[in-house]
Amino acid sequence: MIENFQKVMTKIDKKLIEAWVKDLVIVKTFIGLRFQKAILKAVADKEGKEFRLANPSDESKGIDGYIGKEPISIKPSTYDIKKALPEHIKVRMILYKKNEGRSNN
Repeated sequence: MIENFQKVMTKIDKKLIEAWVKDLVIVKTFIGLRFQKAILKAVADKEGKEFRLANPSDESKGIDGYIGKEPISIKPSTYDIKKALPEHIKVRMILYKKNEGRSNN
């Protein structure tokens, strides 16, 4: 783990930290949860399935909700910037981008 940490340390820059803080402060707040619920509902409706938000135990595994029985991780499009960090979420992932001035995602 220490070797892995040393490798990614050189990849941490101001842009990555700003994206992380924005994700933590804005996306992981009430607004982020509203996006997650809206996205889960839209995809579930399209697939003709039920959905539910994750519980805290699920969230600790990177799961934000379920469509049917399938675990789903919902991330902002800025998540791609963080690929240098060693996070491995092994569930279906939905990336979204918030359009300024619009409520569509």
